[in-house]
Amino acid sequence: MNTLTCPAPAKLNLFLHVVGRRGDGYHLLQSLFRYIDLNDTLHFTRREDGEIHRLNALEGVPEAQDLCVRAARLLQQETGYAAGVDIDVEKRIPMGGGLGGGSSDAATTLLALNRLWQLDLPRARLMQLGLQLGADVPFFVFGDNAFAEGVGERLQAYPLPEAWYVVLCPPVQVPTVQIFSHPELTRNTISMTMRALPKGQDFRAGRISGLRNDLQDVACKLYPAVAEHLAWLAKFAPALMSGSGACVFAEFATEAEARAVGRQLPDTLRGFVARGLPEHPLKDFCSS
Repeated sequence: MNTLTCPAPAKLNLFLHVVGRRGDGYHLLQSLFRYIDLNDTLHFTRREDGEIHRLNALEGVPEAQDLCVRAARLLQQETGYAAGVDIDVEKRIPMGGGLGGGSSDAATTLLALNRLWQLDLPRARLMQLGLQLGADVPFFVFGDNAFAEGVGERLQAYPLPEAWYVVLCPPVQVPTVQIFSHPELTRNTISMTMRALPKGQDFRAGRISGLRNDLQDVACKLYPAVAEHLAWLAKFAPALMSGSGACVFAEFATEAEARAVGRQLPDTLRGFVARGLPEHPLKDFCSS
């Protein structure tokens, strides 16, 4: 096998609480991650000279800083593998939108090269490597929708019911560091256990009392477009921001309900309808 084409799905944070702060400044979180069927597509072609290159340009992302390139080089360094790879990235996930596109691309790179290079590393090792690239990367390697704690790396599988989402994309990119460093950010939400969450069909994003996104108020204050998109979507169902923004979403039980809302989207707003996935499409790419 010399080539491989793989999806890198987006995620939603069905809630996101900031429950504290570590001594090193990193925030302690609790969240519920869900994969959705919007994805980037990555093409990998093995090279025999050991070089690692991204073939296409991505605006604002130099090759050396690209998480895919960094993931490939990290995997190469950790294993001493002699071959290299060319990576071609088809971007569909909005950048700076809180949907995890960069982290997902990095995770797909780890999963794909683990197979293309026949490294056979276990999932747990790939998750450890992923954490060196970003706090969300381990989730995209994990394979299941998950309740997350710590900085986002402590994961427990959490089955979720079938659901559809209307996702709106405000025309801004929200820097994560800006939100987490803001003095008005809530940092003391009371911690919960996964056992306290509703199970199965009882879970509906945005409809459970006490579950929210603690980053949302700050993002809305700094970026009025986020607040505008939330207000429009909230006319149809409880709406939340994903991650540190800027994208916002509302959950619906059926595709018909979601598409009916999507058809009402004004020309001044951008968005899409997505299906919630039961697991990552590359879950079987490595052993647990």
